[in-house]
This record gives sequence, C-alpha cells and structure tokens, in this order.
Amino acid sequence: MSSTRPAELIVVGGGIIGMAIAWRAQARGMEVTLLERGTLGEGTSRVAAGMLAPVAEAEFGEGGRRVLDLGLRSAQTWPRFAAELEAAAEASVGLLRTGTLLLARDPDEARELERQLEFRRSLGLEVERLRASEARAREPALAPALRLALRAPEDHSVDPRAVLGALRTACKRAGVVLREHAPVSRVERAGERVTGVSLADGELLAGSLVVLAAGPWSGLIEGLEARERVPVRPVRGQIMRLRDPAGPGLLGTVLRFAGGYLVPRRDGRYVLGATVEEQGFNERPTAGAVHELLRDAHELLPGVSELEIEELAVGFRPGTPDNAPAIGAGTLEGLVWATGHYRNGILLAPLTAEMVLALLAAPDAGDGDALAARELLHSCDPVRFAAQDLSPESVRAPVGALR
Repeated sequence: MSSTRPAELIVVGGGIIGMAIAWRAQARGMEVTLLERGTLGEGTSRVAAGMLAPVAEAEFGEGGRRVLDLGLRSAQTWPRFAAELEAAAEASVGLLRTGTLLLARDPDEARELERQLEFRRSLGLEVERLRASEARAREPALAPALRLALRAPEDHSVDPRAVLGALRTACKRAGVVLREHAPVSRVERAGERVTGVSLADGELLAGSLVVLAAGPWSGLIEGLEARERVPVRPVRGQIMRLRDPAGPGLLGTVLRFAGGYLVPRRDGRYVLGATVEEQGFNERPTAGAVHELLRDAHELLPGVSELEIEELAVGFRPGTPDNAPAIGAGTLEGLVWATGHYRNGILLAPLTAEMVLALLAAPDAGDGDALAARELLHSCDPVRFAAQDLSPESVRAPVGALR
C-alpha cells in the first residue's frame, strides 16, 4: 500500500457541499485535499434544479421543521455566498431572485394548497394567496385552467452548474489540492480515531481530520462500525433540461405543482423535474417519467410542449431515515459528516460549510455567524442514528416523506 504526505483536512466528495467546505476551509488557513470519485461537480449536484426554496419545501413534522429552520438560515446567506464566490472565481453563479409560485389545477389541489397556506402562515412564513387571474397576470403563459396559486416571494433559484464551475475555480485559486477519479474505499483508523483514508487503488492518504461529503455514496465507504455510520440511501430523480429556441420569456418565475417543478434560467433554458423513486443507484431513465413530467407541466404551462429537449438525466438525492441532513462530528474522533441533504443540498451548501468550519475551528468571540452555525449542529447531529435499527428496511424513507 502506497502513501502520500499527510493532509491537514481531507474532504471526500466533489459536489457542491464538498467543494464549498474545501473552499471555505482553505480560505481560513487550513491545508485541504479534496477527493472526488469521478469528475468534480459531475454527480448529484450537477443534476439538481437549484431551487433555494425553504418556504415551498416546508413539510409537516419534526424533521420537516428542522430542515425548514436550516433552509431559512441558509437562504439568507446565499446572496453573500454567491457574491463572494463570484468575486473569487470571476464568474456568475446564476442567482435569480424571482420568487416561487405554487400552483393548483383542480379543486382537490386547490383545497390542498389552502391547507398548505395555513400551515405556512402558522409558521410565520411569508406567503401570498393569489387568484388564478392574479397568477396569470404575473405569468401570462399559465393555462386558463389554473385554479389557485400561492406566491413565496423569498424563494429563489441558482444555476448549480454555474456554481460548481465557480467553486472549482475558487478552490483551485485558493490552493485546495483537487484530486479527481480518486474514489475513497475506506476510512483508516487507530482505535477510536481517524488516521486517513484509503483509495480504491490502495493508495493511503494520511490525515487527522476527514469530512465525508460524498452524498448518496457516503454510506458505501468502509472502515466504520454500524454504530459509527450514517444511514444514507440514494433516492432517484429523473429530470429534464429544455430550451426555448426563441430565447427567454416564456416563464420568469419558478413553478411548483403536484408532481414536479419548472425552473427558468436566464438564457431561455428550463429545468423540469423531478421524480422521487426508491430505486437504488439505477441510472436508466424511463419513458413513463418523461411522459408524466411533460404532461403535468403542459397542463399548467402549455408552451412547455414547444420547447426542445436538451437533456434527460438521472440523479441520486442523499436521503436519511428522517430526510434531514447529517452534519457534524460522528462517534469516531476526527470524522465529520456533511451528507444526507436529500432535496436541499444546493440550498444548504453555504450553511453546511459554515457549520463544518465552526466545528473544525473554534470561532472568534466576535464571529456571530460562526457561533450561530455551531449552535445549529445539534439539530443535524449524525449520532442521532447510532441507536437506531439500520437494517435495509429501516433506511427507507418514512411514510409521508415523499411527495
């Protein structure tokens, strides 16, 4: 087994979470090596739609409330994060402050939307009820059959592919050691302490701090006992990218509806998604999914049928038993988890990086953001799974979590 010189911090995973952590850590004076199993930014993050939508994503239950609190906090940090990243990389990240419309197309969906409205208002969230005519005044291309809409004015979007490109540049300029096609097979340890990681080809990389940010692949890394693991599973999503040959103009606001969403980009492209399937790492798209996504979108925005299909992709969301992220120290000293973000990886990336950095380096007394990030760690404690049954059946999503 070959080995390389020790790294102060090893980050496993080259998606938006891993690169955000690596960039921030290097900027704060740490020597960081980032390991990616494939090509940087080509996994789950690349397939994501990029919605920054804590209000639209709000769900009932304790887990939903934890994710909402994290999402609201992270959404507030996104404008500053985007500005700093754009300055570091000299490239746009495609942040669009458009708001989000939640739509109902029949009486049953309208009744459910009314229930969702009351739920969000009970939480103090900013949301506006719109008649169908008011929604069409904002987005004239919406279908006449629209029954009701809710508007979340502070839910926006970003282009994940632009973010990933900017993060790669920022990491490289900051001095992060970026290693692609370096799949980590095992966490190395001496008793109850991490000593580094081993790659699939046998190379050993020594380090006393390891962050596992490998998304749905985090749970496949060996070297951990059952009580030390976080039960992460892949939740498959099929998603389409469409293009309007006439350019932008069909839609300016993010649309969410029963069965999916449609997210506009600045250049006349649109992201239509996404299925939620417990299919493991099945990468094969299906005709049925394409049909359902296009049918549902067409009923609310008929013009979508005139768009060109540029790409059909399959991605894997990293889900946990309660579909809340695992961020923080595990039971093994020196090992930090930053995974399990499910549908909110893009939204939670800036906050996750701050939470991990607050854990790795004690914040200055006057650093309010870092102190607040540290206080949030208890809600994402990876150790919460340690006493649970981690049989394959138990790792599936809880009833009612998928919609």
